[in-house]
Amino acid sequence: MSCMLWFAFSVLLFLPTYEAGRQMPKLSDKKLCADAECSHPILIARAVQDYYPGDCRFIPIRQGQLIYVYAMLKDRGNLFWAGSVQDSYYGQQEARIGHFPSSVVEETHPLMPANTEVKTTKWDFYCN
Repeated sequence: MSCMLWFAFSVLLFLPTYEAGRQMPKLSDKKLCADAECSHPILIARAVQDYYPGDCRFIPIRQGQLIYVYAMLKDRGNLFWAGSVQDSYYGQQEARIGHFPSSVVEETHPLMPANTEVKTTKWDFYCN
């Protein structure tokens, strides 16, 4: 028993350290939100076409899905919004906020004005 315990401990010591996630390039330095924490949705949008993400910063979207939009990127990233997909059955899809092109959705319900300009951080574009 002690040999197996010693072996397991030895293996853990020699395993390379693993850093979960990775930093991806920023799409923009600023974003527009409803509040300073970007915690309130700006609007609800409906997907007019499917979108298959190119990397982990983006979320997949199927035509007809509802998306809660929390931020609109500015400057060089103004073609992208950040939001969370809501499926037809609550809880059917894991809640994850990610980016998507604003051209694949149509605004259906404005909720709050996006008057607060917020600087993006490395965590806005961090991949798990």
